[in-house]
Amino acid sequence: MSFDAPAVLALAPLLGGAVWFGAAWARRARIRRAALWSEETVRAALAAGRLGPTALSLSAFLGVVALAGPRWGEENVVAESRGLSLAIAVDISRSMLAEDANPNRLGRATREARRLVQDLNGDHLGLVVFAGSSYILSPLSVDGSALGLYLDALDPDVASQGGTGLAAALQQGGELLGAGSEQADRVLVVFTDGEAHDTLPGVVAQAEHLRAVGVHLILVAEGGRTATRIPVRDQHGALQGWQRDEAGQVIQTSRRDDILGAVADAAQGTIVAAELPDQAGAVRDLVAAYKRARASETRTERGRPRAWVPLLFAVMVLVAQAASRRTAALIALAMLCAWPAAAQDSTRPRSQAERAWDRGDLVHARAAYLAELARRRQDDSAWYNAGTAALVGGDVETAQPALARAAASLDPDIRFRALYNLGLLALKVAVADSINRDAHLAEAERAYREALLLNPAHRPAKWNLELAVRRRGGGSSKTNAPSGGGGGGGAPPSGETTGGGTVAAGGRAGGLSQTQAEQILRTIGQQELQTRRDRSGRQRRAAEPGVKDW
Repeated sequence: MSFDAPAVLALAPLLGGAVWFGAAWARRARIRRAALWSEETVRAALAAGRLGPTALSLSAFLGVVALAGPRWGEENVVAESRGLSLAIAVDISRSMLAEDANPNRLGRATREARRLVQDLNGDHLGLVVFAGSSYILSPLSVDGSALGLYLDALDPDVASQGGTGLAAALQQGGELLGAGSEQADRVLVVFTDGEAHDTLPGVVAQAEHLRAVGVHLILVAEGGRTATRIPVRDQHGALQGWQRDEAGQVIQTSRRDDILGAVADAAQGTIVAAELPDQAGAVRDLVAAYKRARASETRTERGRPRAWVPLLFAVMVLVAQAASRRTAALIALAMLCAWPAAAQDSTRPRSQAERAWDRGDLVHARAAYLAELARRRQDDSAWYNAGTAALVGGDVETAQPALARAAASLDPDIRFRALYNLGLLALKVAVADSINRDAHLAEAERAYREALLLNPAHRPAKWNLELAVRRRGGGSSKTNAPSGGGGGGGAPPSGETTGGGTVAAGGRAGGLSQTQAEQILRTIGQQELQTRRDRSGRQRRAAEPGVKDW
């Protein structure tokens, strides 16, 4: 047997003794007060509560023992999973800093990559970054949180060599996937603008090699076709100038669809268009049909938490003591009756916007939610609430961009609700705008299909999808219905959503809660990435004459 907090265990006898002496003193005081009335009351006081001090002291002792975290025994835990091997390659060359995407090409790529990592929870994921050369930041692992740390720190200065070597990235991605299970499909997802500085035959040769070894290639295009400049900003985001070449000319960069198309054709892969609002969802749809390998892992868990055992005995002792005493039983019954009311009073107070919504005052509710949005523009729930309030109030111009922003959330619940309401908005607009009716119905169909990828069992979303398909004259959606789906939407903004997120409860493991362990790992990962960035930035080699550095 072991304890998580031995120091707390040492306090158990002291606290138990203190409780016994306190209860005994209270009993003697009660007997003295009874003696002021009559001998009969003294005999009744002496007969009642003889075991009270002992019961209370034992309960206090057991409660402290439970707080000390006792552990004993062991159990064999068998975990089964089905996953595929997927490597994510992200272009971190300076051309990815072009701001023809929001906030720039690299920012959008990392955002979509994070969403993809979240959606593919349970698969074996790896991370490769590339510029002039390629680097493996994370081998294949089921720990998606580690990849999230690396993605948050991506920057062109991480690469020691400028330029864009697409062939090296394809080669290293294939080598990384070679370490995965042969029973599962292997997929390489490359986020890039396609502006490769190596020779096209070399890139095509690597793509053909991926096809030969059975690696599925998915190219996620970033950026626009129109040439744009590459901004140079300081660490605070202030614009200092524009990227220039050796001759001092401002560099113009654009998405190279010709190179992306040639690579996709050589590998028999797929291109995810830059214009798609949900690139991560498109990749998830593509890999949904790939073969996943079944894997089982058996581990022995020693020192299982047993705090519930002494706590259970303490509760049993208190219940027995309360049952033997009329006054104590009445007090316990009163506390049980008051518990729901106290719990209700302790909930978070309703905000001004929520109170207006509860009253049915949609005008003031919409204004209050928009005011909250002005203060919490980084909060996805604020965008969702403002968009939903505008949707109910008929403000299409406000509802559409707000719900679209919420639909890009990493929270699956907010993301599903926003997609559902976007589809509902498109259906309503299609009724009013008969000229562009088909375009609005297509937008509604797209939104509901993406929502159903998150929650396949949601019946209102299925109904609305069928409605959008039939109004377009496309027959039934059952012929090409998605296999996944999303959660509820047309409801008013709830108090839980406006709270700004969810809190996940974590159990104890080795003396640390899950939240504490994640905080420690996050701190270590951030320190490691900062060290890597500083070191690689100092070692970044100057571009050779005639070699592109973007």
